[in-house]
Amino acid sequence: MTLIDPDTTHLAGKTVVITGGAGVLCACIAENLATLGARVAVLDIRPDAADEAAARIRSAGGQAVGFSCDVLERASVEQTTKRVTETFGPVDILINGAGGNKAQATTGVQQTFFDLPAEALQWVFNLNLMGAIIPSQVFGRVMAEQKQGIILNISSMNAFRPLTRIPAYSAAKAGVSNFTQWLAVHMAQEYSPAIRVNAIAPGFFLTDQNRFLLTEPETGALTPRGQKIIEHTPMGRFGSPEDLIGTVVWLITPASAFVTGIVVPVDGGFSAYSGV
Repeated sequence: MTLIDPDTTHLAGKTVVITGGAGVLCACIAENLATLGARVAVLDIRPDAADEAAARIRSAGGQAVGFSCDVLERASVEQTTKRVTETFGPVDILINGAGGNKAQATTGVQQTFFDLPAEALQWVFNLNLMGAIIPSQVFGRVMAEQKQGIILNISSMNAFRPLTRIPAYSAAKAGVSNFTQWLAVHMAQEYSPAIRVNAIAPGFFLTDQNRFLLTEPETGALTPRGQKIIEHTPMGRFGSPEDLIGTVVWLITPASAFVTGIVVPVDGGFSAYSGV
């Protein structure tokens, strides 16, 4: 019996929805999935950015359309689901990539934990956790009706061990990991074992949301925090968006057909290193 099917990582004919699809990491994921034959729906709250990301995919020969979508508004997600289905047909895969942190929810010399504004904390918490739950409800209902589908969440190293200075982001990503496990069990038991839910937990990648914490804006040199991260990452570097692709492809294709409810670190060894 052949154990490895050479077509297990082929996505031809599959419709993939990616929220936050115009961001640094998810745009790279979208572009790479399109090269494997996926029809990619790039969802982002910024319509121009979604359109630009989709246009780059099409210029490279892939299939993609940008859609404006607010993942915190159920009506927006429902309308987008309808538009995606009309454009590409049934949705096979949902990647919940919308998320991020903001400076106002980050502690520092000028802003103690006791002074963090509730609205900033709530914004970060909602974007990362509710921004995964609401699309999972809407697109998940479609998958339940189809009796098959895949949901992939984007968690974080912060879900394993909270980092200093970013309490809302750490708590929200811990919630994403817990929700991933819960939803995997719920969908398999209540609707179909052919509906799988997993997550990846990226380590440290430079993005628009964390660059201000890790590099000096004037010089691009590492901040003390950035240097400490590199020292605690055995591979000695920040991740690049391309480092996520192999794990993502594994989790959204039949190559991982008996895998559900897990959170996979993609972190250059950060979670394995005790610092000693």
